Amino acid sequence: MNIVVCLKQILDPEIPSRDFRVDAAAKEAVRGSANLVTNIFCENALETALQFKERAGGGNITALSFGAPSAEDSLRKALAMKADAAALVVNDGHPHPDPLTVARVLAAAVRKLGNVDLVMVGRESGDWGVGQTGELLAEELGWPCVTFVDYLEVSGDGLKLRRQTDTGWEIFEAKPPLVVTITNNEKNVPRVPKTRDVMMSFRQPLTKWALEDLDVDAAEVRAGNSYYEVAELGIPVKETSCEFVSGDTLEQRVEQLAQRILDVTRGL
Repeated sequence: MNIVVCLKQILDPEIPSRDFRVDAAAKEAVRGSANLVTNIFCENALETALQFKERAGGGNITALSFGAPSAEDSLRKALAMKADAAALVVNDGHPHPDPLTVARVLAAAVRKLGNVDLVMVGRESGDWGVGQTGELLAEELGWPCVTFVDYLEVSGDGLKLRRQTDTGWEIFEAKPPLVVTITNNEKNVPRVPKTRDVMMSFRQPLTKWALEDLDVDAAEVRAGNSYYEVAELGIPVKETSCEFVSGDTLEQRVEQLAQRILDVTRGL
């Protein structure tokens, strides 16, 4: 089975706000000293694909990304984790294209790769968190889509998939070609590649395409936003204050604290 796993490189979502700033006019996060990492849900998707290949006893996994040249780092890591091949569509336009634009580019790349049975994407990204790319990608390809999958296996001439819900799991059976969005569970935590595999990944070939190499409107893709606009972007501000209770004894201070709490609850 030929599997494509889509990866997105993002600003590390664990960094404190002091390590980056927001350009309010451009409505963009300015990187500063922040690290770039692979979106964790994309890594969950890659780990799920690797485990599926191991259980099935074979297959081919291609890691695919649409992003800046730095996204090559995410693809090299995927190769170190034992993906079979990697391809990067270089984004030289809008730094944060909307999900529909991304889906159109990824769909064109999947068609260019050819003979793909299964496309796996993370359920959402850790930066914008829109959670639409997988479904839009399936629509662009004209394939069925199953969301929030955390496990899949071969079943006859098709696949059996387990989908997380708010109240439990749903079991689906589907035949390729198919798009699935992958969520996290305790068993698809991404593996840590060995040092030797990391070194070897930089010796492996990596396919790079410009937008003109794909069947897309390059000018429209570079514009980046075809169906929505970011109205405002900012860093949440949380204000805190501290008050000290007075009193000569512990009992007096406890009484003052209790009275202050009572006043707050009453809105005084």
